[in-house]
Amino acid sequence: MAKGLLVTYALWAVGGPAGLHHLYLGRDSHALLWMLTLGGGGLGWLWEFWKLPSFVAQANRAQGQRQSPRGVTPPLSPIRFAAQVIVGIYFGLVALISLSSMVNFYIVALPLAVGLGVLLVAAVGNQTSDFKNTLGAAFLTSPIFYGRPIAILPISVAASITAQKHRRYKALVASEPLSVRLYRLGLAYLAFTGPLAYSALCNTAATLSYVAETFGSFLNWFSFFPLLGRLMEFVLLLPYRIWRLLMGETGFNSSYFQEWAKLYEFVHSFQDEKRQLAYQVLGLSEGATNEEIHRSYRELVKVWHPDHNLDQTEEAQRHFLEIQAAYEVLSQPRKPRGSRR
Repeated sequence: MAKGLLVTYALWAVGGPAGLHHLYLGRDSHALLWMLTLGGGGLGWLWEFWKLPSFVAQANRAQGQRQSPRGVTPPLSPIRFAAQVIVGIYFGLVALISLSSMVNFYIVALPLAVGLGVLLVAAVGNQTSDFKNTLGAAFLTSPIFYGRPIAILPISVAASITAQKHRRYKALVASEPLSVRLYRLGLAYLAFTGPLAYSALCNTAATLSYVAETFGSFLNWFSFFPLLGRLMEFVLLLPYRIWRLLMGETGFNSSYFQEWAKLYEFVHSFQDEKRQLAYQVLGLSEGATNEEIHRSYRELVKVWHPDHNLDQTEEAQRHFLEIQAAYEVLSQPRKPRGSRR
C-alpha cells in the first residue's frame, strides 16, 4: 500500500519527536532514534519538514523493488557521520550515568553502548553498516583510554569511521506485522531507558553524583577551547533561559526548572569539591602552582607505588589510585567562577 504525504505530515506534526511518521513509513531505526533522542533534541524533527517528500518517495520506491542494489556503495554523507559521532557520545554518556558501577564498565559496557548508538544512525533509511567491524573498532579503542570518561569521544569517532567505511544498502526483506515491529521497538526502548530509570529511582544520590561528574567531564572536554565551552554551557542552559524569557521572574515557581538550575549549580560545586579533595590527597594547599602539583605527585607516586610496598599491597594500591586520580583532576584547567554564569 502506497504511503501518503499528507498522512506523513500529519503524523510528523502530532507525534514527530516520538517517530510516528517514521514508523508509518517503515523506517523503524529512524523511529527508534527519534524515540531515544526526542526527535534529535527537536532540531532534527524540525529539519525533517523539508525531507518528508523524499522519505515518502523512498518508502514507496522500496515497496516496488524486488531486490536491493548489489555492488553499489551509498554515497558518503558528512551529516550522517556527524550524527553517528554525536549519538555515539550520547549513548556513552547515558551508559556512564546508569551503568558505570558495573565491573569492567570501560571494557564492555561503554564501547558496546557507543557502538550501538553509531550503528543505530548507520541503519537509518535504506542504509546500514557492518555490525561486527563497527563494534570491533569500539572495543579495540576503549582500552587505550581505560578509566577516563573522555574515552567516549575517541570510541565514537573510531566506530563512526568504521561504520562509514563498511556502509552498504539494506537487503530487502518481507514486510512484518506492525505488532512485531512495535514489540521489537519496545524492547529496544526498555533496554535503553530501563537501567537509567532504575538508577534514578533506586539509587538517586549516586545517580545524581554520576550525572554531575559526567556533566562536568563533558564540559571539561572544552576547557582548551573557552569559546566553545561557553557555547555548550549556553546550549545546556537554553531551556532555563527560554522559560525565564516567556514567564518572567514569576515563572520561577516551576519546581522542574528550579531543580534543573540547582543541578547545574551542583555540577560546578561538585567539581570544586573534587579539586579540594585532590589538593588534600596530594598534601597541598588550594591554589598550588602546577610545578608544586607535579612535584608532589612524583614524590607520592614513588612512596606509594605497589612495587615498593610489597608488605602492604592493598593499601599501597588504594593510595596509588587516589594519587593518580587527584593528579588528573588538578591537571585540568580550572575555569573562573564568573565564566560559568
